[in-house]
Amino acid sequence: MKKITGILLAITLTLSSISCDAIKNANNTQKGAGVGVAGGALIGGLIGGNVTGALIGAAVGGAAGGVIGNKMDKQADKIEEALPGAEVNRVGEGIQVVFDENSGVTFDTNKADLTAKAKENLDAIAEVFVEFPDTNLLVEGHTDSTGNDAYNMTLSEKRAQAVVSYLQSKGVTGDRFDVTAYGETKPRFDNATAEGRSKNRRVEIGVSANQEMIEDAKAQVN
Repeated sequence: MKKITGILLAITLTLSSISCDAIKNANNTQKGAGVGVAGGALIGGLIGGNVTGALIGAAVGGAAGGVIGNKMDKQADKIEEALPGAEVNRVGEGIQVVFDENSGVTFDTNKADLTAKAKENLDAIAEVFVEFPDTNLLVEGHTDSTGNDAYNMTLSEKRAQAVVSYLQSKGVTGDRFDVTAYGETKPRFDNATAEGRSKNRRVEIGVSANQEMIEDAKAQVN
């Protein structure tokens, strides 16, 4: 019983000391050094399993994490330059890209086709991904609340796959992608309004270190 109590206390203290806001507002390179694998996986699992949780869960931590964080700082800057309207967050040792209406990858109702604007924005970000090949890319598909759960899950996967296919056509290698479909379960905006539903028909992207970058970072600190 004491062990269980101790674990629960540790979880509570960890979540209290590393809130989402604290992670978002910390110095970027410090984020990489601050979250280790065990703590990162724990926090990531409790945050909800989307891009934010996955990136925190993938953290290496320690001095190697600091090296990775520094590299991610540079890539995040390039993404911001390529897509000025996008929300580019450094999370853990990775990057979360949340598109807006101008920079974004959104879709018409019941559609998984990329618009001309979406292709233009993906062209810009693909150049950054090609420049930084030692990263993995988590691509999430989402829908609004229109339609039933099963249909929306399938539709969100088609949207994510459409983005992956397009990025591959621009030179981003296929082994870097991890696709997750969330359907209508992860809205960022109010589905009660037409504007909110439009923004929820989207794809988000997370960027994390691949094994090559991790091994290189460990070699640098050793």
